[in-house]
Parts: sequence; structure tokens; C-alpha cells
Amino acid sequence: MAMADLTIRGAGIFGLSIAWICARRGARVQVIDPHGAGTGASGGLVGALAPHVPENWNAKKAFQLDSLLAAQGFWAEVEAAGGVPSGYGRTGRLQPIADDHALSLAQARAATARDLWQGHAIWRVIPEAEAGPWAPVSPTGELIHDTLSARMHPRRACSALVAALWAKNVHVVPKAKDQGAVIWATGVTGLDELSIGRPRPVGIGVKGQAALLAPSKPLPVNAPQLFADALHIIPHADGTVAIGSTSENSYDDPFNTDAQLDAVITRARAQVPALADARVTDRWAGLRPRARSRAPMLGGWPDRPGHYIANGGFKIGYGVAPGVARVMADLVLDGQDSIPDDFRVEASL
Repeated sequence: MAMADLTIRGAGIFGLSIAWICARRGARVQVIDPHGAGTGASGGLVGALAPHVPENWNAKKAFQLDSLLAAQGFWAEVEAAGGVPSGYGRTGRLQPIADDHALSLAQARAATARDLWQGHAIWRVIPEAEAGPWAPVSPTGELIHDTLSARMHPRRACSALVAALWAKNVHVVPKAKDQGAVIWATGVTGLDELSIGRPRPVGIGVKGQAALLAPSKPLPVNAPQLFADALHIIPHADGTVAIGSTSENSYDDPFNTDAQLDAVITRARAQVPALADARVTDRWAGLRPRARSRAPMLGGWPDRPGHYIANGGFKIGYGVAPGVARVMADLVLDGQDSIPDDFRVEASL
């Protein structure tokens, strides 16, 4: 059996995406995860690929824009290779506008989006009536509509990547010896390991809770995601709606749901009349890796030559995964470093 050029430890969205891009470029890749693919934070219910607001532009926002624009082609190639749907859809997003100040701000951002998004997507203000029955309650009667946001079904996305990797003869295995360069995409466990011997943690696990609802009436085809009352409300391609998530720095049980999720469901029903009688079909809780910088941690592992880190996706992991995969493949396979400064490992040390 041929030796691998690259070992990836961790089969969440970062690990699988990097493995896919590297395999497409001809590298021999092995992926190791004792728990299997998509079993950690990447196996949740909510898949909100949503941009930062179009203002105060910086390298982080530019990276996210490039990744969101690349997502359609990325996931189309994954689906074509493996024959498994990912649940991706660039369906846009609606947000309520709370008051006159927020309305003025939203209108100003429509202008900056034209410049910063380079014509690839639109941010505009629309009357609530234009959105139809699938709309959040808006105190001003106006909504923000953007066409850059996309939905993703996390579990199906991981399954789609696994199938695409199989087509490249890359399998996720529970254990194996490292071969070649090693990329550690091990989430909260990886952050804990990186923190050993340092004066302060490089990151933490933030508990999130989410739910999946089945509306009593079918939603419009390709209904946009909603962001209301600080909740992501994501209509999936199968007709279900994911809502979440909590962000808990303190918790007793990281993997069980509780009254905080009940409160999320109640808030979602209040914000979206179409969900008032929707049935809850699934509840999820897990830990998401948040680096101290609050940005992804990408690059070489300090003092460990030949080892690299891809961690800290937190709430934007699925949205930036195509970009993360590209820059990590560039770095490890070609020695080209195009990682934004805010994303570097050193920013969280």
C-alpha cells in the first residue's frame, strides 16, 4: 500500500474539506477520526452560511466573502464526485428591522454591499409583504434581504464529502499511524491539547443547542433562511427547519439539551408565524471549538515541524470551509502561505 503524502486527524467539516481539496490536487491522503465523520460539532442541525455585515472591511471579511462565493462550485463538485446531496443552496436570508435607526443602517449597508461584494450579491431593504408568509415579524414592516447567504445541511454535507473522498479512494478510518505531513483538525480536543503548558487556554468549547422542526404546511421552494431575535432559522431542502443555537460558556452536560433549547423554540415560534404549530423532530447539543481570537486557527503547529492546525471554526466553519481547504492545501502541498493574519495560529497563543 502506498504511503500517504498527508494525514488529516479529524473528520469534521475542516478535516473533510481539506482532504477533498488535497485529493483533488493529486495528493495521497488518509483521514483519521476515532469517532467517525461528522460526529462532533460538524454533525449538528443548523447550517447558516451567512456573511458578516458589509462594512468596516478587513481581511477576515474578504476571506469569508471569497469562501461563500466559492461554495456553490465547491459543493457541486463534491456532489458530482460522490453522488450524495449536501443540502447546499444559496437561498439568501431575511432579517427583521427593529426601528428607524436600524432601518437607516440597513439602507446604508445596501450601498456599501454594492462596493464590497463586487456585484456578486445584493443587500437590500424590502417591505415585509414582499417576502410572503415565510417571513419574520418585523417591527418596522421592513426586512433586510441578502442574496449571499446560503443554507447547508451539516450532516448531509459530511456524508457528501465522505462519498466524494471514497471516489478518490480516501477513507475515514478510526486509527492509523501518521504518514507525511499531519493536519490536526480535531476541534475542542485539539484546542485543549494546544493549551497544555501555556499560560492561558488558546480556545474553549462553547456549547450549542439546536432543534429541527417539521412545519405543518410546506414552505416555499428554496425559502430563504431567517435571522431574527439572534436565532438562525434554516429551511432545509427536505422541508424541515433547523433553529439555533445557544452559546453557552458554562454548562453541566455538553451533549444533552435542556430548558435553554425550549426557550429557543419558543422564541422562534414567536418570530415566525409559519412555525407556530411546527412539530419538533430532533434536538441536538454539542461543543463548538472557539479559538481565543474568535477566528479560525490555521497554519503550522509551533515547535512541531511537519504538523499543522485547522481549528476554531465555531459559528462560521461551514461558511469558510472552501477557503480554509484552499489555503491549507496551498500551504501544506505547495508551501504557499496565504492565510490572513487574523487566522494564524499565533493570533490565539
